[in-house]
Parts: sequence; structure tokens; C-alpha cells
Amino acid sequence: MFRFAHPELLYLLIIIPLLIVFYVVARIRKKKAIAEFGSPELLSTLMPLQSYKRETLKFILVLVALFFVILGVAGPQFGSKLQQVKKEGVELIIALDVSNSMMAQDIKPSRLDAAKQAISRMVEKLSDDKVGLIVFAGDAYVQLPITTDYSSAKLFLSGINTDIVPIQGTAIGTAIDLAAKSFTPDTEASKAIIVITDGENHQDDAIAAAKAAREKGIYVHTIGMGLAQGGPIPEKGNPGQYMRDGSGNPIISKLDEETLKEIAKAGEGIFVRASNSNVGLNTLLDEIDRMDKTLLEERVFSDYAEKYQYFLIMALIFVLLDFMVLGRKNKNFLKINIFGSETKSVGTNR
Repeated sequence: MFRFAHPELLYLLIIIPLLIVFYVVARIRKKKAIAEFGSPELLSTLMPLQSYKRETLKFILVLVALFFVILGVAGPQFGSKLQQVKKEGVELIIALDVSNSMMAQDIKPSRLDAAKQAISRMVEKLSDDKVGLIVFAGDAYVQLPITTDYSSAKLFLSGINTDIVPIQGTAIGTAIDLAAKSFTPDTEASKAIIVITDGENHQDDAIAAAKAAREKGIYVHTIGMGLAQGGPIPEKGNPGQYMRDGSGNPIISKLDEETLKEIAKAGEGIFVRASNSNVGLNTLLDEIDRMDKTLLEERVFSDYAEKYQYFLIMALIFVLLDFMVLGRKNKNFLKINIFGSETKSVGTNR
């Protein structure tokens, strides 16, 4: 197997054709400039050491050296050993509320942003566990199928906002049902769902959904986003303005702590109340670490050997060749008569 550790750097190869175009244009302009002074054949006798072939050769040597440098910095790797890597972990799905009430700023910078930051930090601490991501408001959608690709998890997480689910509401039960169906099928891995929400205006039987998930061997944990006093909900596109009710008063979103406690109890999980300093995912991570770890297995190519040094050595060789090739003819070579004959002047010697 062959691969580049940094294939994006191969785009630098576009420099080579650009340099070729620049060189050809420069040569054409140079010939035109010389032609303005007189006949090229006559001028060549006045510049006996000039060698266009040598200049072209030196240019080609530089291009080849640059080619090998770019390949080298792209990190060429060779490897062919296919081995099985066994990992022990659990499967974890996070259900994140993206309803408008999650934009309340009683938890800074907002409930949703604080939750996203905490999830990102949690993903960085995972090693062998699988993680998935579900977003929900009035409906629920799988944002990221369960995976061990933590980089993808952080990438998908960064794109989450309150516009990602078009239907408003707080369908916690729907999110739990969807999460329960999104784990790896036919696996004995320990499973857990973490629901991150303010719990406000929930519209289905989330407690029954948590019980059904637990019957399948899935634990359900909840994190309550919001403070006791609550906070107003900002209007989209109107900084400093807040959503108001029919009487013109700001709508205050408050945490429904009791409902979230009941959901966690039904799912035999724990409830954690978020604050401005701690969202609570670390507490849940400690709980998850106590779960039984199951052997997860995947096939990967391994033992790739770095081979960049060979490409850089080739580049160095062509750079040295460029130094060795003179840009002009050697005037000492012009005096050498390889046929051993002497040039005689026309006329009578006296």
C-alpha cells in the first residue's frame, strides 16, 4: 500500500506548469529583445559563451528538484501489513436539543454554544469508544452515525445551529427512540444515551421512551441546560432583541428540571444540572467509564513506513547537478581542438 500523509500538499505541484509558462514567456521576450539589436546569427558571434541549451537544462533540473521536494513534504508512506486492532469501549449517542429556547443566554455564551463546547471537549477525551450525534427540536435527525472518527464528530458538531431542524418544539421522546435505533446492530457493547436539553415544552412521552430504551439495555442520562431563573430567548437576526409573548413581554425560558430527572430515572441514568462553569459531561464520563467495556474490533492498514527521505535525496541530487552545470559555455573548452589540427591564417608567412 502507498499513500501520502498530507495529500493536500500535492496541490503545490501546480507551481511547476506555472513556472514552465513563465520561463517560455521570458525566453520569447528575451529573443525579441535581442532581435531588436540586429541579426541573431551576427549577435551570437559577439556572445560566444551564451548557451540557451544550458539555461534550459538548468531550468529543467530545478523543476525536477522542486517536484521531488513537493512529493517529499507530502509525506509518502509505504505499508502493506493488514492487522486487526482490538479496542475496548462503549457506544455513546448524544441527543442535542437545538430548539430556539437553547439560545437563551442564562448559561454563557448560550445554552447551545456551551453544550457544543462541552461535547467537543468530551470527544477529545474519548479513546476507544464509539460516539454518535442526534439533533432534535420538534423532530429528531441523525447528524452523525455512530463512529470512532472523532475528527468527523467535531466537524459535524461545529455546523449545528437552531436552523438545522425546521420544526420547533422539544421532542425528547422522539430523540430517545431514534437514538435507541442508531446503535450498532447485533453488538453486545454497552450503550448509553445522553440527552442535552432545557426540557421546556416537551411534546411527547419521553419517560416512556426512556423506559423502552432501558429495556433494550440502553442507559439514558440527561443534562439540564439552563439556570433556575431562566433567561429570555434572543430574536434571530435582531441583536439585543428578544422573543415576546402576545402581551409584548419577553418570553422567559426556564429549565424543566423535574421532567429531566424523571427521564433519567426511567432510563436508570443520572441527571446533571449545567451551570456557567460546568455543563456536566465530565460527571457523565465518569459514569460511563464505570460501564462494562466491550471488545470492539476493526480492520485497519498499519505499519506505514515514512519514505520522504528518498524523495528529498533525489531533490538534493538534482540541485547539485544544477550547480555543476554552468549557465554559459566554458571559455577554456573553446580552446581545445579535439582533432589536433592547427588553424592557419590566410596569406604568405614571411
